Amino acid sequence: MPGITFEPKLNTAALSIEARGLTRKYGDLVAVDRIDLAVRRGEVFGFLGPNGAGKSTTVRMFTGYIPPTAGAITVAGYDLLSHPSAARRHLGVVPEEANVYADLTVRQNVMLMAELHGLPKERRTQNTGSLREQCGLAERARQKGRQLSKGLRQRLMLCMALVSDPDILFLDEPTSGLDVASSRLIREVITRMNRDRGMTVFLTTHNIDEADELCHRVAIIDKGRIAAIDTPEALRQTVQSRRSVEVRFAGGGAPPEEMLDFGAGTETVRLAHGYRIFGAEPGPIAQELANRATSQGFRIEHLYTLEPSLEEVFVHITSKGATVPAGETNA
Repeated sequence: MPGITFEPKLNTAALSIEARGLTRKYGDLVAVDRIDLAVRRGEVFGFLGPNGAGKSTTVRMFTGYIPPTAGAITVAGYDLLSHPSAARRHLGVVPEEANVYADLTVRQNVMLMAELHGLPKERRTQNTGSLREQCGLAERARQKGRQLSKGLRQRLMLCMALVSDPDILFLDEPTSGLDVASSRLIREVITRMNRDRGMTVFLTTHNIDEADELCHRVAIIDKGRIAAIDTPEALRQTVQSRRSVEVRFAGGGAPPEEMLDFGAGTETVRLAHGYRIFGAEPGPIAQELANRATSQGFRIEHLYTLEPSLEEVFVHITSKGATVPAGETNA
């Protein structure tokens, strides 16, 4: 599966992150295999893939925690390999495991991170108070890290990552295993920071619905290579065969098989309370189905067309080793 090839007229000044030929090996194991990737300034970019696909390794290279075996990385306009400190000053990072200081209070954790970034005292105080409020931690300022639940620790990590007003925010599975309230709040903060401040967000997640809700574009990595990259809507269009019509007949009636047969390229599946007919053109299928039902005396209770979900795209690509060609929106 070849990596994505970017358009030759790519405007690098409009990019927050760019990787070319990025590779990471551990002995004979190739964790990330010559990937090309570009993230535009001011977008929320989702990074999806099954366990072991290379997501976390890629993020660790982008954030300077591990060096690549080969390839080039530009972050916030800096070559990460030759100017790591300059690049990392523009980054905020929220790892999957919340590494807060257990013996410091919520306020002390955020203030310490602000001080490490060299923020003036007045700005440290202002940012710390504002972020605690936004992340629902205002009432817990004096609680120590060890006293917080997993969801509250993750909120605290988000505060610590944002206190320096970074240009780029990296989040590695930010809502994994969290309670509903914490997950919702973190998603709201991410959206607000992107919308109001133009912050670039790089989000790795297993949560397909989360990626669909938050991301302007998503990339799917599989076996260390980029298998697809585009907007969620464009990716859904790549699996036209998973478009469908769902129908339920009044009284749970079961029509004859030929009434639900729409020929080659379609598939009919029996559901608990009806049928789902898969096909590339659900509109004409729905119209023909309504005509058949009327002529044969069946009353339709529910009839609607469905587009494939991002989850179906993900499963299609990662289970079959498919590669979606790069489109105009990839660069």
